Amino acid sequence: MAGLQSGSPTPTALTVHGQSRVLEISFSDGASFKIPFELMRVYSPSAEVKGHGPGQETLQTGKREVTIEALEPVGNYAVKPVFSDGHQSGLFSWDYLYQLGAEQSRLWDDYFQRLQAAGVERDTPMPVAGGSACASH
Repeated sequence: MAGLQSGSPTPTALTVHGQSRVLEISFSDGASFKIPFELMRVYSPSAEVKGHGPGQETLQTGKREVTIEALEPVGNYAVKPVFSDGHQSGLFSWDYLYQLGAEQSRLWDDYFQRLQAAGVERDTPMPVAGGSACASH
């Protein structure tokens, strides 16, 4: 099954902290992370963000204040956040949440480098698309 490797740590606790805008998640191996909503939104595993292949990623901006309005379970392997900007197509597997938590520093560095390379600021609003070539999944 995609997103859950055999023997991978599984969540033992998951808390949405709305005011501080972080997802706190503890795993069966003792690891615990506080993942900012912005990081989750910027690195959403959805086709809207990742594209359908290498080089098709869409750089996300203006997500610093995004919140999670709902967190829906998906089987025993993932959750689907509903973000305040309307984005809700990303399925965050336990493995992916663990990776986001464990690699936060590197992911933030990568994000800031991509912003700089694109010549945009972190808080620049996303351009309004005239239509998407991506069907909703």
